[in-house]
Amino acid sequence: MANVLLTVSGTIAPDLETQIASALRPQADYQALAAAFGADLIDYARARQSMGYVGRWIERIGGPNLLLAWACFRQRQNYRVIFTDGEQVGLPFALLCKLGGRQGITHLMIVHILSVGKKMALLDHFSLQAYIDTFFVYSTWQKRFIEERWQVPPAQVVHTPFMVDSDFFAPAQVTAQPRRMICAVGLEFRDYPTLVEAVRDLDVDVVIAAASPWSKRADSTQQAALPANVTVRKFSQFELRQLYADSSFVVMPLYYVNFQAGVTAILEAMAMAKAVICSRTPGQTDVIEEGTTGLYVPSGDAQALRERIEFLLDNPALATQMGQAGRQRIETEMNLEHYTVRLQQHVHAALHAQPQPVSSFEEVAFN
Repeated sequence: MANVLLTVSGTIAPDLETQIASALRPQADYQALAAAFGADLIDYARARQSMGYVGRWIERIGGPNLLLAWACFRQRQNYRVIFTDGEQVGLPFALLCKLGGRQGITHLMIVHILSVGKKMALLDHFSLQAYIDTFFVYSTWQKRFIEERWQVPPAQVVHTPFMVDSDFFAPAQVTAQPRRMICAVGLEFRDYPTLVEAVRDLDVDVVIAAASPWSKRADSTQQAALPANVTVRKFSQFELRQLYADSSFVVMPLYYVNFQAGVTAILEAMAMAKAVICSRTPGQTDVIEEGTTGLYVPSGDAQALRERIEFLLDNPALATQMGQAGRQRIETEMNLEHYTVRLQQHVHAALHAQPQPVSSFEEVAFN
């Protein structure tokens, strides 16, 4: 039995290894982390298999993430570290530990966004921060928010850059077929109506890959009448790599958000040596370096976005220079290898720390 249990908020594809070996998709972050930690993985399928009829009842009541939290809680005595891959699992797991006891485990949790009503209410009412030993955040705005609202010590809230598989998303992996084209990718808080307005009647083809394997947001392109130069379609990750390669640069139009919406596509674009024009929001200011790897524009400002797009179209050498600088930053700081090493250091420290005290309320409610 491993010392670490790592959650996967989804179902691991049975042919994952085959897809990766065939270069059809990038390496999964949880796969790399599990190898680095020596961790067991638990996804929806394994949780359903191991939790029986009680698990099925819990999933019907609260969904698969609550089931995953319950499975971690029930198995916590077998591990020294529970590493939850997002607050959708980490918060209910922390609540279960508060009610039923921790049994000395250390809880590490990745954070996407805690500054929303239900999540804040859970932490405010139940003081769940006491049951989360380390918060890993991708946005410095979220780090400040957590520290200030819940008085969490700064050392307990770790800002770590997000990552991309820079071996898969690499210019050398494809043969580019460049044309006067730009692209935008993803769904999470994408402000495609502003992008569509910005490029209307502009002499450039615009491809919008309005899909995401993670986001449940609606496609905002449906809110806009598309001009002739704009195409919307879905792409696999394999196809996205070619789209990035063929594009002059990438645009990331965002609504005003305080977490790192768009970070996956931004890092993929940078890994493919493409400059990025991005809406400046409180949550998305940690990745792009203004004037070095890309450009920022005010959120929701179609005219400013159009001017930036025209500027890079008219200055292709500068766009290329920014793209190369972006690729260099990926290689030195923001790829999957660096990400894994950073998190591995914290897991290693947790495994060598003193065990957490066992609650006197241990097991009363649930065992």
